[in-house]
Formats: sequence, C-alpha cells, structure tokens
Amino acid sequence: GERPIFVTGTSGSSGTVAQGIINALIAPNNTNVARPVIFAPSVSHWLALVNYESGRQVFDLTQARPTALAPVVMAIWESRLQAIQDTVGYDEIGWEELLDVLNSPNGWQDYGIPNGRRTVYYGHTDPFISSTALSTLIAEFYASARANGFTGRRLTLEQVNDPVVQDGVRRIEQLIRHYSQRTTEFKEYIAQGPDYLDFVALEENDLIYINQGLTEYRPPEQLVALYPKEGTFWHEHPFGIVNADWVTPEQQEAARIFTDFVLTVDVQQRVMESGFRPANPDVQLGYPFVPENGVTVEGPSNVLDVPDPEVIVAVQQSWAFVKKQADIWLLIDISGSMEADGKLDQAKQAALAFLDNMESTNRIGLAVFSTDIQILVPMDTFESNEAELRQTIQSLQTDEITELYAAIVEIVGLMNQAEDDDRIRAVVLLSDGADTGERGVTLNDAVNIITASRDSLNPVIVIPVAYGGDADIRALNSIARASNTRVQSGDPANIQAVLQIISSYF
Repeated sequence: GERPIFVTGTSGSSGTVAQGIINALIAPNNTNVARPVIFAPSVSHWLALVNYESGRQVFDLTQARPTALAPVVMAIWESRLQAIQDTVGYDEIGWEELLDVLNSPNGWQDYGIPNGRRTVYYGHTDPFISSTALSTLIAEFYASARANGFTGRRLTLEQVNDPVVQDGVRRIEQLIRHYSQRTTEFKEYIAQGPDYLDFVALEENDLIYINQGLTEYRPPEQLVALYPKEGTFWHEHPFGIVNADWVTPEQQEAARIFTDFVLTVDVQQRVMESGFRPANPDVQLGYPFVPENGVTVEGPSNVLDVPDPEVIVAVQQSWAFVKKQADIWLLIDISGSMEADGKLDQAKQAALAFLDNMESTNRIGLAVFSTDIQILVPMDTFESNEAELRQTIQSLQTDEITELYAAIVEIVGLMNQAEDDDRIRAVVLLSDGADTGERGVTLNDAVNIITASRDSLNPVIVIPVAYGGDADIRALNSIARASNTRVQSGDPANIQAVLQIISSYF
C-alpha cells in the first residue's frame, strides 16, 4: 500500500553544497561533506559542475526539473536608471552604459543626479558559493567577449582565457564597492539606499522582497530590475535527484513524487507569492509581478546560453585575477583592557584565521595601538609578507591605555593619502572599543575621517570586531555606521562564521 514520504530540508549556499557532494564522492573525510537525496541549487550550473568535477553522472540533467524561475537582474535605484536613460536617450541599458558613468569625469553629477558621487558603487557575491555571483561573472565574460567581437552562441574556453576579454571583465569589476559571501547580506546593504550601493546583482525574487519592505532597512526609493542588454541567465531552481551509493532506488522514486508535488498548481501558486515565476505553465503569472515591485512581466529579452562545465570552471578559476583587489589594514587593540578574559589571545587567533582566507594578491598590513599607534608590518602583497604577519601577530602583548580613535584617524588617513583607485580599501579593527586615550582625539574625529572618504572612488570600509562583555558597542557601532558596515562579535564560539563574513568583503 501507499506509505508517507518524509522530507527534511537543509539550507546551504549552492556552491558549498555542490562541493560537499563532490567531497562525499572523492574525498569523504573532508570537513565539508553533503549526502542529500535531492540537491536543489538556484541554477543548474552546479549540477553540471558536480558531474564534471566528480567525473561521475551524479545528476541526470535531462531529468532535473525546474521548480521556480527567477532571472538574475541588476537591482538598481529607479532614479539612477532613469538618469542613465535620460542621458543616453534610449531604454536598453547594460554594462556599457554603467561603465560610462564610472568613466565620466564627474560621475553621477554628469547624469543630473544632485550631489551625485564621482563613482558607481556595485556589489555581488562569491562565485564559488553563490549562484547569483556565478551567473553574474559568466554574464560579465559574455559581455566582454561580445564587446571584443565574439558572435557565437555559447561562451568557450577561448574567450575566457583571452587576456583582452579578461581585462574587460576586470573593468566591470572595478565598479565594485565590496564583495559579500551571500546574497542575504546584499539585500540588506542595497536597502540602505543609493548612498551605499547604486546597484547589486540579485535574483528577481530578492528585488521583489526588498520592494515589499521586508528588509531591516526601508528603501528610500524604489529599486527596479535592470535586465542587462548584453544578456542574463534564468535561475530555474532545479530538483537534482542524486545518483550515489547513499541514495536507494526507493528514495529516488520518493524524490520524483515529491518533485511532482512541488510542481502542482497549489504549490506553484505559493511559489509565485514568494516572488518566483512559476515553473508550471498552468499557473498564470500575477502578483507580485507588477511595476510597483520594480519588475516587468516580460522579464529579460536576452537570455544567455549556459556554457559547458569546463568553461564554467575556467570562469571560476579566473576569479582570483579579474576580481577587484584589496588593501587591508589589520588594526589590533593591544591596550591593557584587552588582557582581561583572554581578549587579546582571542583577537590574535581571529587575525591568524583571517589570514587563512586571504588572496595572495591582496595587500595587507598590520598596525597595533595602545598608548602609541605602531605599524608593525608595512602594507605589502600577502604573498610577500604572510610569514612576517603571522610571526608578529603571534608575539603581540598588551600595553597600557587605548588610543582607539587616534588609531582610526591615523590609519584611515594613511589610506587616504595612498589612494589607489583600483582597489577596495578596508580596515579590520579588533578591539573592545573602550577608548581611554589622552591625545584628545574624539569619536567624532574618527567618524568624520571615515565619512570624508565616502565620495572617493574607493571609500575606506572599517569593520569592527568587538571583544569582551564590556566592549563599548556604542562607539564601535558609530564607527561601523560611518562606513555602512556592522559590528561583528569576536565571541570564540562564532568567530569562524564572523571571519567568513569579513573575508568575503574582499
């Protein structure tokens, strides 16, 4: 007779789960191992990559049925998109026009935006983890290849490995203010308004979510979906049924039945209410696909072909040298108050762990503060100074009073003097936030020097990590707000998660 099917869902980023499945097949002792019956990434790229990277037919791609549709869009402020359209005199906008804003002598002011910035602020996530970022990076390669004469339907290794095409992608990436690990963070970042980001790569459903007022911040104006004229991808949220030794034939049959259930009209109606386009054609498209939510019923007019898996892998491998590089100061509080409760030891461990995720081409320096502010390791490429950084961090000891505000003023000032227009600029601050300095430098001084860099091509981002139950969260919050970041907790119990968030900025 019939038996019930019990389904347990586990959340995770598409790239992380995909790698977990690959590891389960070829490196089962790895710390990241996933053994699902159904893998439901945002886009089928990941199913093809699992097959390719594992050398096995883990997924029958012809049977991985779409369950919810969402194109990747550029979520852009309506005033910004309108300004571009009014200036160029046509409606079809893409990467070409966004780069023109960046290259315009006065930036947004040349496009009629009062008090507009000189630069464009863009954000996207990590293409090894995020489906949206992977699709966006592939689309950037398509756009650059087309701008350089490529007319084929599908991107190939020849284009991805072409230095001229790579340079075009690098120019697009220069629009980046900073990166982030997950789309979840960028939904909150963009909702803060055009002062923070002009546009961000999102799935269409995330844009609807923001316009419905469901983020922590209430957007100051409407975000609209820019479907880039150069093309974008549909994310079909396929249900890939796993073919591996941990999945029984009975489980595979149950997975097929569950997929049928998800595609029923009633369930697809709920899918649509969540901002996804229904995969079942019997469900008529309706609310929330209305202009008030910043989207069009038609969606994108130019849909890109998914490249072969080896091409997608090559795009991912190119990430390290096409992404925007960073200049980072590690600024560590070694004042007497950091000795209590092992706070300095925790900060040292966190700093060393932070270095584990550092790109070799990023530049990084180490400064500490107590009574004095000292640069212990001058900024250089991480490849050059990693050993010195690690050795110096391990040997840090506490000193006397805390010149927190003076340290921020000095280090941010140093970054402003040595501005490089092609790099993210950041200060990772590890402190308990209690300023006891005697130099007369105030919290207001620290905030002012951070906010003064906002209109530069690459504003300085300060990311405070707070240590101890007595941390001065008020002061650290003020510092974070000045550069639109958030105070992170240095609690050893969650420090790895925090470091992942911080590392993903770069």
